[in-house]
Amino acid sequence: MLILLLTAVAGLAALVVGGELLVRGAVQLAERARVTPLIVGLVIVGFGTSMPELVTSVEAALRNAPGIAWGNIVGSNIANSLLILGMAAAITPIILGQGKILRDPLIAIAASVFLMILAISGNGAFQFGLVMLASLAAYIVYCYRQEKRIERQAGADHVAPLDKAVALELADPTLHGKRNGWGKPVAFTLLGLVVLIGGGHLLVGAAVDIARIFGLSETLIGLTIVAVGTSLPELVTTIIAAWRKQAEVAFGNVIGSNIYNILGIGGATMLLAPGAIPDDLITRDLPVMAGSAVLLLLICFFYRRFGRVAGLLMVAGYFVYLGILVAAAL
Repeated sequence: MLILLLTAVAGLAALVVGGELLVRGAVQLAERARVTPLIVGLVIVGFGTSMPELVTSVEAALRNAPGIAWGNIVGSNIANSLLILGMAAAITPIILGQGKILRDPLIAIAASVFLMILAISGNGAFQFGLVMLASLAAYIVYCYRQEKRIERQAGADHVAPLDKAVALELADPTLHGKRNGWGKPVAFTLLGLVVLIGGGHLLVGAAVDIARIFGLSETLIGLTIVAVGTSLPELVTTIIAAWRKQAEVAFGNVIGSNIYNILGIGGATMLLAPGAIPDDLITRDLPVMAGSAVLLLLICFFYRRFGRVAGLLMVAGYFVYLGILVAAAL
């Protein structure tokens, strides 16, 4: 049992390290090829920072463990909305500006509802994966055009994927390396991919074995250990952004991650390993995911701030949710 736990931890660590190497290499490759900074932020960083969740979910789906695959996606969004944003607000209040802060939360809610409809209807054909990926691509194109139209000073108007990139830059000031050749960026990118794939293989294998040993559902493991573990990079970047008084960036990082998780990771999972979303997510976890997205929208609409009390309540709500999961499994 100890070996399995250590294997899971090693897999999570490899996912974090591999994701870091991949993003660093991909960003430097893009800059070396003179790709515009906006595209780097919206596409390269947006997808790159979601790679741990992507690799884990696809690996689980291909290994016939859909509970871990979709539990990871749903659980990551719940952790992002309640635990990560709540912890950031508990450390320093997140006060949002007067910009279009409702736009991206509405998209996150629409994506959540679409996922619930797929789950309830039992549809899991690869065509729906294509629809989700196409929707994400359309959203990114929209984000690109929106960013091209606004003033750089209007921080509150920035789209969530760009805030996701800015949050990473705040956490990793050395992300943009010197343009001194192709070798180092290529090496970082390839090594990151190898480490990511290896980490996903270790984590999913250990998670499946742990579930079997303790008689737990794979969905429970996906919602908890796997989801929280793969969300650690978002936790770090969100807290750092909040600590540095970048409220919109911290908030946008969470919303952007939620959108990428559902449309990007969910779409890729359904495309590469078609199959219905597990039924045991329908009655509790998908509604909690959608409900947490609605909660964020309501707070934005009525209060435009996440104070310390609200942050602590969100974190407490997340642990209540975890308690319900564990109680239901016993």
